[in-house]
Amino acid sequence: MPIINLDSPTAVDELLLRDRAWLMKHSNSCSISGEALAEIDRYLGEHPDEVLGQVVVQTHRPISNLIAQKLHAVHQTPQIFLLIGGKPVWQASHWAITADALAAAAARFPAAS
Repeated sequence: MPIINLDSPTAVDELLLRDRAWLMKHSNSCSISGEALAEIDRYLGEHPDEVLGQVVVQTHRPISNLIAQKLHAVHQTPQIFLLIGGKPVWQASHWAITADALAAAAARFPAAS
């Protein structure tokens, strides 16, 4: 499971160019975010071909704001998006981020052929 550290505008743009990717906004000081990350890790462990871009909001707040702007999304942390062709087709935040929810979203929005 490739994890891409979103630490620059270029890294964000490169993630958005992929056919399919997950994007997580993570807070390293929030226990809910830690639980969400564990759920994401569980899902990705079962789906090793999936790609995750991750930004830690404490260290890269301008990147987090850029993501919110590019995806036309209200900022939340933790927050995850499923991107198809660079567009968000699904998102969840806080306790709604579970391995089962990610699996259901992946099934509902398969990668473009």
